[in-house]
Amino acid sequence: MVVPCVAELSDPVNDAMVPRRCSARIKNLKSEQEAQLERQRVRCRSNDDSVLEKKPKVYKKSKVVTSSQAQAPNNDVTVSPVDNDDVTITNVAAPNDCTDHPVPETSLNPQLSGNGTEKSSHARVTETIRRFNKHYLHFVQEEEIRCGRAQADQKTKKNSKSKEAEDDGKRSSKRPDLKAISKMISEKEVLNRERIGSLPGIDVGHQFFSRAEMVVVGFHNHWLNGIDCVGQSAGKKGEYKGYSLPLAVSIVVSGQYEDDQDNYEEVVYTGQGGNDLLGNKRQIKDQVMERGNLGLKNCMEQSVPVRVTRGHRCVNSYVGKVYTYDGLYKVVNYWAEKGISGFTVYKFRLKRIEGQPVLTTNQVHFTRGCIPNSISEIRGLVCEDISGGLEDIPIPATNLVDDPPVAPSGLTYSRDIVCAKGIKFPSAPTGCNCHGSCLDPRVCSCAKLNGSEFPYVHKDGGRLIEPKAVVFECGPNCGCGPACVNRTSQKGLRYRLEVFRTPNKGWGVRSWDYIPSGATICEYTGLLKKTDQIDPAADNNYVFDIDCLQTMKGLDGRERRLGEVSLPGYWHNDAEKTSDGGPEYCIDAVSVGNFARFINHSCQPNLFVQCVLSTHHDIGLARVVLMAADNIPPLQELTYDYGYVLDSVMDREGKVKQMACYCGAADCRKRLF
Repeated sequence: MVVPCVAELSDPVNDAMVPRRCSARIKNLKSEQEAQLERQRVRCRSNDDSVLEKKPKVYKKSKVVTSSQAQAPNNDVTVSPVDNDDVTITNVAAPNDCTDHPVPETSLNPQLSGNGTEKSSHARVTETIRRFNKHYLHFVQEEEIRCGRAQADQKTKKNSKSKEAEDDGKRSSKRPDLKAISKMISEKEVLNRERIGSLPGIDVGHQFFSRAEMVVVGFHNHWLNGIDCVGQSAGKKGEYKGYSLPLAVSIVVSGQYEDDQDNYEEVVYTGQGGNDLLGNKRQIKDQVMERGNLGLKNCMEQSVPVRVTRGHRCVNSYVGKVYTYDGLYKVVNYWAEKGISGFTVYKFRLKRIEGQPVLTTNQVHFTRGCIPNSISEIRGLVCEDISGGLEDIPIPATNLVDDPPVAPSGLTYSRDIVCAKGIKFPSAPTGCNCHGSCLDPRVCSCAKLNGSEFPYVHKDGGRLIEPKAVVFECGPNCGCGPACVNRTSQKGLRYRLEVFRTPNKGWGVRSWDYIPSGATICEYTGLLKKTDQIDPAADNNYVFDIDCLQTMKGLDGRERRLGEVSLPGYWHNDAEKTSDGGPEYCIDAVSVGNFARFINHSCQPNLFVQCVLSTHHDIGLARVVLMAADNIPPLQELTYDYGYVLDSVMDREGKVKQMACYCGAADCRKRLF
């Protein structure tokens, strides 16, 4: 079912200023046709008048779309029986680089090699946290499997009074986040940095979703202690010469001590020790001037700045908090006093050093202060729901850029893929014999296709552990129900989203909710066509090639993502056939699609593209699903890498064609192509 948005048409002049995304393959085909046409013109001009009279025939053979075809009237969505490309829409009222919203020859790898230069510190921080999230979710899955098997064993032994069986069912595992830290340390994947002052790649306002994330990037090396110190052992190694050790380099203010005081620009921080670790914040013994306390005292005496991070409640973080880096502070004073519980505590007054970026934590009580609670509170509203009620959650559109404000236009909304004339999906496979929900990967036939494991964990409604070449989900012939974790990408929209007008990138998409890494955002929908049905002469910038096989083979700059999946033999033959000719099918979202067509490009994106098979097993017709590569805070724009290889698009003369990129990422390639 499709439905038009009831918005007005947008300003064509404004839209024309925005670079638009499209397939490099399509652009090059268009350039080749234009070059051929130009050569024909030259030949015609060099011949006599009798030859010039045959010029219309020459043009006809070049198969260039005429102006009347290119500017077809807006009628209901139809497919011409003569040419399946002639798709037009009507009654419309009225998504990784810098254009309004077409899609390039998108690689399924969210991080391409870029321009070949060394990755920035910001990129290294992002990659390190992504590795942590992957390890973390692997250990979450281990724990889910362990608990599931323990519960199953208990059911089979419910009449047994074996103490050993009872204890095994209750035994808790080491925390997955701490396991992930140990894993990364053993594999030397953590970032080791200079410890004093600000750290490259972590700017004021950076948000961590756990203390473990802070550990793996070398920002705060204790997952529990509030004070991170350079200890005496560093002095024995000859490091930090000229300093009296220990030195405090970082503190976390999270309200764990009953005597803490915080007004953001100035902090009275309660020292380390004597606290009841049961979480009731009470002191149970006197503090001593040692370790972190001595480190803060030494910072005051030697004018060493301290990083300050604040923790706030957050239901989306698995630890119940989010941590925001607020910059460097100086210790200006300290004293000892009797605390609220009657024990001696040390107090340290810290003041924020001037000249730093604006403090963000007091705004972040946060970003939620900027998130409306109802439609009436939305500023710049131009469309209450671009989906027209088709999505489970309304998707408003806002425009605070244009004057007068205009709404996104030209789209008939569809949650699902619409097949062009003559295209049908293959029949559904047999499916698994699980009941209710798939639990045991050793038994589930769908899990066996994924390397004998489930690609998702149950946590947070289902999260993909890591990007894969292809994900096999349960389909219509499987015995499990809709709540099965192996149907995660089929469960529809789960987050409150907004389509908004950007100053120089056309329309964009952002979330009002926290989105955890590995979460499904949406499927990229539109009109499913064969790639040879796309007319390169028509300026269609919304074509998304289904290039799963190219990703498996690592073609055109894509990073191989094969992984542990069971690939049928004929797929390898298909891969050989398509490696030269490119993908056979594509998704054309120029007139029919969903909010995914509005998602912009970034050279350092927070989403990635994942191919998913569920209703059939034809890799050439795989579903294209956008998923979260990072933990995404509210109001951060959603982006993915459109996957252009630089210098891959040529003009009619065979010269490299360029388009500027406005993503603003630290590792921006400055060009879309």
